[in-house]
Amino acid sequence: MKALVQRVSEARVEVGGEVTGQIDRGLLVLLGIESDDDLLRMRKLMDKCLSYRMFSDPDGKMNLSVKDIEADVLLVSQFTLCADTQKGLRPSFSRGAPPVLAEQLYDDAVAYVASCLGSVQTGCFAADMQVHLVNDGPVTFMLES
Repeated sequence: MKALVQRVSEARVEVGGEVTGQIDRGLLVLLGIESDDDLLRMRKLMDKCLSYRMFSDPDGKMNLSVKDIEADVLLVSQFTLCADTQKGLRPSFSRGAPPVLAEQLYDDAVAYVASCLGSVQTGCFAADMQVHLVNDGPVTFMLES
């Protein structure tokens, strides 16, 4: 499981011109689910995302997490993060979880983050989404479990 985590000053996801999720200051988490992922890995990775120190403290040091500052999370499924790009010029998606498993783990991740923060905004699983964001910093990390 992979999470591309971006500190944003604002972000939103649109599907067919309709906004499905929108946040102000917080984290945009793009989540890639692989075939060997399970609930334990998902919880471990989501805990890391929510506790990762990406926000500045009063001294300007990145010492605060999204939980510490009580900011929002926009969680978006993105299977392309699971691509194998080592060979050739065309990505292989053989590492990606089958759609049924991936959707269940994504839904579980949404529920888990909501239980930790009180709420979460989302994209729409397997949809053609347009993601708009203002990356703050820019600050972006790839987290894996």
